[in-house]
Amino acid sequence: MKSWRTRIGVGLAVGAAAVAIPLTATTASAAPPPGDGWVPVGAERYPSKAECEATELPQAQANGYHEVWCDDSNPIMAIYNR
Repeated sequence: MKSWRTRIGVGLAVGAAAVAIPLTATTASAAPPPGDGWVPVGAERYPSKAECEATELPQAQANGYHEVWCDDSNPIMAIYNR
């Protein structure tokens, strides 16, 4: 029979792992656009991320930005400029 000290240690380790795994998984999936300085400018439906970014780039440049990032995790993509 294992001692209570061993059981508590194992229980704490398992509990910490059970909490850490979902926290690290959600952080990665909910990440903002890459890097700093991105400004949300709207959302639009596009057939692909590449088409979204190519179509939105001229508008972004006309407004003083030089990059576009489209979040393709949803059918209606959030659009960011910087």
